[in-house]
Amino acid sequence: MRLQEKLDLNVISPEQSKPRKKFKTEKWIPYLFILPSTLMVVAFLFYPIGTVFYYSLQNYNLAAPFYDSFAGFDNFIKIFTEDKFFFPSLLTTLKWVVSQVGLQLIFGMIAAILLNKTFKFRGLVRAAAFIPWAISGVLASVMWSLMYNEHMGVINDMLMRLGIIHENQAWLANNSTAFISVVIAELWRGIPFFAITLLASLQSIPEELYEAARVDGAGRWKSFIFVTIPQLKNTIILTTLLRVIWEFNNVDLIFNLTGGGPAGSTTTLTMYIAKQAIHGSNFGYGSALTVISFGILLTFAIVYLKITRFEREEG
Repeated sequence: MRLQEKLDLNVISPEQSKPRKKFKTEKWIPYLFILPSTLMVVAFLFYPIGTVFYYSLQNYNLAAPFYDSFAGFDNFIKIFTEDKFFFPSLLTTLKWVVSQVGLQLIFGMIAAILLNKTFKFRGLVRAAAFIPWAISGVLASVMWSLMYNEHMGVINDMLMRLGIIHENQAWLANNSTAFISVVIAELWRGIPFFAITLLASLQSIPEELYEAARVDGAGRWKSFIFVTIPQLKNTIILTTLLRVIWEFNNVDLIFNLTGGGPAGSTTTLTMYIAKQAIHGSNFGYGSALTVISFGILLTFAIVYLKITRFEREEG
């Protein structure tokens, strides 16, 4: 009798097994929903990245297809040992990124603080201040190219009227002024990015912190240093990181204004990659340069986030 009861307990009816099968089916439903997005990420992100890494190990030149073959690390060895333009372009990129991100952060902070004040027509002024960020790079390039024009540019006309210069200047064709001219043009377009993000963070700072600082005898400058900056820390870290990556890869404005000239004074690493891969049709060598560029940015991002202690509370 007892043996029969144990056998009955171990037997599972078909009705009891249905919920378990249903549970196994429901477990896969969330993965089916994210499957289209996963496939798109693989198709449009990981596959192109993998293709670049693959071609970086190949001799792949559309102008000389008979030389196409597996190169191994020859492209990378050539870049670091024989390429006379790699390190100068990397140095130009460093100057470009530091000047752009530093100046954009400073002027963006000033603009955000001013726009955070209460004044008449504040909404209209805010909208006008953000217009440069909405303009495309090609349109901004055309506009600044006309402004810098040697014969009919408004910049020459304005400076001559003020008595600063006495003859028209070819700002984009002069080796000593081309880089500064492009920096100013990109600065005008990039300041609103910092102004928008910093303004949003400024509005989230509790007013009680400033009141407590005033009670302790802190003036405007000390309130800015000990209240505003710590509260904006994570926003500043994130925006500067994003802007470094953006400016490192920026090519549209430089390409349209100077094309990397004169005499390579505005040729950044990204411009050099474009010349090698697109104009020179040397996709293997251009892919190797791209892999190095990717490695530089990845290393910088990891070290930067580690040093700045992003999203970590101070002890």
